[in-house]
Amino acid sequence: MKSKKVVSSLLVAAMATSLLAGCGGKDAPQDSAPQADTPAADTKTDTTPAPAESTEKTDDAENTADAESTDTPTYEEQTLKVAAFEGGYGADMWSEVVKAFEASHPGVTVELTIDKKLEDVISPAMKAGDYPDVVHLATGREAALTETLTKENALLPLTDVLDMTVPGEDVKVKDKIIPGFLDTLATNPYGDGVTYYAPMFYSPCGLFYNAGLLKEKGWDVPTTWEEMWALGDTAAEEGIALFTYPTTGYFDAFTYAALASAGGSDFFNSCMTYEDGIWESENATKVFDLVGQLAKYTEGTTVANANNDNFTKNQQLILDNKAIFCPNGTWLPGEMADAPRADGFEWGFMAIPAVNAGGAGCSFCWFEQMWIPAAAQNQDMAKEFVAYMYSDEAAAIFAKSTAIQPITGVSESLEGDNKMFYSIYDNGATAVMGGFASTAPVEGVNMLDTLCGTVNSIVSGDKTVAEWQAAVEEVSDKLRAAME
Repeated sequence: MKSKKVVSSLLVAAMATSLLAGCGGKDAPQDSAPQADTPAADTKTDTTPAPAESTEKTDDAENTADAESTDTPTYEEQTLKVAAFEGGYGADMWSEVVKAFEASHPGVTVELTIDKKLEDVISPAMKAGDYPDVVHLATGREAALTETLTKENALLPLTDVLDMTVPGEDVKVKDKIIPGFLDTLATNPYGDGVTYYAPMFYSPCGLFYNAGLLKEKGWDVPTTWEEMWALGDTAAEEGIALFTYPTTGYFDAFTYAALASAGGSDFFNSCMTYEDGIWESENATKVFDLVGQLAKYTEGTTVANANNDNFTKNQQLILDNKAIFCPNGTWLPGEMADAPRADGFEWGFMAIPAVNAGGAGCSFCWFEQMWIPAAAQNQDMAKEFVAYMYSDEAAAIFAKSTAIQPITGVSESLEGDNKMFYSIYDNGATAVMGGFASTAPVEGVNMLDTLCGTVNSIVSGDKTVAEWQAAVEEVSDKLRAAME
């Protein structure tokens, strides 16, 4: 087993692309490519400032020197190749952000390639040695391009980008990014503390509910699982189920958050890397038992509709006041925008309650990634472009298309439901990110199918929680042996 364990954030792009397809709301991402060559010489920038112009005439030389001036650096004439995946946010935002970058970097021309099947567009050229300088393409896509280059050690470390000052601002990149986003297997794929993936547009996951219903009934929003079970008993007396879910696929984010809440980040990472016996541990047992208890409070028609064709029927249960909570991501309100709803309906959103008494609630977060190939020709300017992604200027452009950057305090600039959704980490929830470590293929073995797909059988009573837990441990053993 190699010391470096490459991590694939499975289904990361589910959210990453507007998150409208797949198992009921998630969109799948990315692809593969060849071994990168040794990086070419970097293109150097000329940071000589352009001549400053006084904003007004004056006879006083000192006043002239103190007057407002422009201090825009000029750059060596160069072309920066940027390749971006066109997800549900559309292509226009990329064109606009490129124009803004060019305006703030005179001398730099950005050659933008954007496509819904980006892998198919850029892979042939990459195989011939012609690499983009910057690539926006998340992990988790069928073509697995990002994962392939990662396995080939063909990506440029971005740690020094984090120490750069955001272009046009006076703050470092790492100080603008929401805490927790940089210390994760979804940004540091080798688990060695070095960042290779820059976190981009994010989507918190949690429990959605009808806040209007709780207000009408005088029910408090539960903050613990004991309060959750009590609410379930109360609601059942009025014919309302506590819980539903679109498909079992949505238990990835739910389970990840519960695991992190039960045992912390080290325990979560141990689960993701198939540590021997980890799924039989006390902390893991708490999570399996939790889902087993939740199954007893799940609306009766959920299993029958928990498929790609009928998942919206389960989501509709929330809008019809037939169930209270539903696990999902921030794309849900848009997905159900035209659906009928009960009078007084109002979206509510909360983290997964703490598994342990006194602990913090957790919210798993999907996000897209940006990276620089090690064979990029213009590495210096590529880093400058990545740093610019975290500028207020770029973030505002992206936000117009509802693509939200993981920037501290970004929720303050949002309005309506988006403000509520994206403030979840500002309100005390712990962010959880990452996914299962990639392995060599093992025939007939799929961790997510075993971990999440079994939930239907737990709800229907076809399998016991103990049988489910044992199956997950067995799969973990097989995948650990196949670690790359």
